[in-house]
Amino acid sequence: MRLTALILLLITFHLSVGQDLTDDMKDTEEKLYASTKQINQFFRRFNGEEDEQGDRYYPDDKKYRDDGLRRKYLPNLFDRESGYVNESLARDFMKEVTDRKNPEFLDLHDQEMFAEVAAVFSYKGKETSALLYMRLQQQGQGYEWVIDDVAFDPFKRQFKKDTSESKRFMHPMSHELAFMTLRKALQNEKYPEQFTPRSYQPDYLTLFLYELKGGNLKFKTVKNVKFHFFSIDGWYFELSNFNRPGYNTGWLISNLVRLEGDQKKMMKDYIYDKN
Repeated sequence: MRLTALILLLITFHLSVGQDLTDDMKDTEEKLYASTKQINQFFRRFNGEEDEQGDRYYPDDKKYRDDGLRRKYLPNLFDRESGYVNESLARDFMKEVTDRKNPEFLDLHDQEMFAEVAAVFSYKGKETSALLYMRLQQQGQGYEWVIDDVAFDPFKRQFKKDTSESKRFMHPMSHELAFMTLRKALQNEKYPEQFTPRSYQPDYLTLFLYELKGGNLKFKTVKNVKFHFFSIDGWYFELSNFNRPGYNTGWLISNLVRLEGDQKKMMKDYIYDKN
């Protein structure tokens, strides 16, 4: 009797463990389906171009860019854990992009989308960070990523504008002196850029490439990547990658802003660190 009871107990235990493993595998599978693991997958889900299992839909498929499918997917494309996205604003955004009369879709090659890459460099022997702004440009029959701009604090400090009342200037009659006033303007001058037009903006990308070519700047690694979208008229959103437990993971909309008037330019200047 004791042997029989022991055998029944072992069978029950193994069945229980087996069921637990099955449940764990099912839970893991559902999480994999829920997670937006790749950028291209985010685009497909935003546009309604794949099913719940991640299988692609193509233009000839009946469910391709289906309104119902998009309304189902879109709420899962937002970061719901950090609290940076306003829920009411997100609902307005989703309603607008799924409007049956004028739906909005994303295109990876849209010039109103760009990537921001936080990278680590060694600059003159010291480790420092830089932001590289990347865009896709057409190359032959395809596309390639290019560095469109850069934000680098050592350059920014070098070209800090002198806004004080003591700003120096070159005398308007300097031409009568064969511009010999350049000696006073450029020798031992801390802010030579004050003798340039008010519209002057330093070209940090050229400086960046110059320092790379000269060996003063050396790439080490990438710390983080995010994407900025101005593709939907009247809106801006940021896409970030979240690696955490649960279903709300992968590439998700981490910031959403409604844009009016000149706010689009202001937002771009802020992102590119032009303020």
